Amino acid sequence: MHRISEKFWTVGTGRTVKCLLCPHHCVIGEGLWGLCRTRTNREGVLYSVAYGNPCSVTVDPIEKKPLYHFLPGTDIFSLATAGCNFHCLNCQNWTISQVSPLSVGKENLSPVQITETALRYKVPSIAFTYTEPTVFYEYMYDIAGLAHEKGLKTVMVSNGYINPEPLAALIPYLDAVNIDLKCFDDKIYRKITGGKLQPVLDTILALGKAGIWIEITHLIIPGITDDPAQFRSMCRWLVVNGFASAPLHISRFFPTYKLAHLTRTPLEHLTRAKTIALECGILFVYAGNVPDDIQSHTICPTCGKTVVERRQYSIIKKNIEKGACGFCHTPIPGVWDFHDASP
Repeated sequence: MHRISEKFWTVGTGRTVKCLLCPHHCVIGEGLWGLCRTRTNREGVLYSVAYGNPCSVTVDPIEKKPLYHFLPGTDIFSLATAGCNFHCLNCQNWTISQVSPLSVGKENLSPVQITETALRYKVPSIAFTYTEPTVFYEYMYDIAGLAHEKGLKTVMVSNGYINPEPLAALIPYLDAVNIDLKCFDDKIYRKITGGKLQPVLDTILALGKAGIWIEITHLIIPGITDDPAQFRSMCRWLVVNGFASAPLHISRFFPTYKLAHLTRTPLEHLTRAKTIALECGILFVYAGNVPDDIQSHTICPTCGKTVVERRQYSIIKKNIEKGACGFCHTPIPGVWDFHDASP
């Protein structure tokens, strides 16, 4: 299903169009494509080939996003189209992120069909995930609006590389976002993703200002994003800017795609990073892609007791009552109940 992009682009010179959806600001010639492979110029008009053309539609545990403080223990209807505005050297989903939706689209599914299917599965939320939702913006926007009309929550799992105007238009229809903050050095950001750091930080700030529940993922790649000083700077930035209570998911790297020659992240590097994050004032720090389930438990920052016990993506035990520790009654920030409207 091809659709004219109604907003966030302008007509350029010589029948070019300029996409304003993300900070790449692609100038696209007649018959050519943007960097994300989802947008093309047809006779001076910008079209999206991602609309209604998902390559993956499934139901996941919400912890897989990862979101640990947003409706924990529930399932979430998850979808993606092909394409991405980053070219991450370590991408786990490169077979769908680095191709056009025309190559791997599964079937035509309208926003109405997506929403009705989610309701039929009786899940409380819908996630835009797996690739980069920004590149299927119009599709996501329409689904999110319908989902809210039907009482469903919406989640965006994103690299954060989106311009302020489209983000502002989308925010009223978002309930939670996980941002993949790759590193805290612009030169490295450009090297491993093809994008810049500052726009991602701007997105995090905008989401925080809007009151959207946010969690941060950070992948530690040996020799690339494992510098302790850089990581400490990132954690300090999060704390100074009001994200001390935003869960931080430190993830272990496994060799893949264009970084298949590297080794997996040593476990002691994750332990070191977790220690640094806690020292900086991050209240909830989790380690992902590790064999130890304890690293995924939610610990009360006041009494030190486990308030959510997890095993892989399942909740084994929960000691949270009305958003507070069941032992010492310290508030545990999050959206613990579907009807909790104020994260």
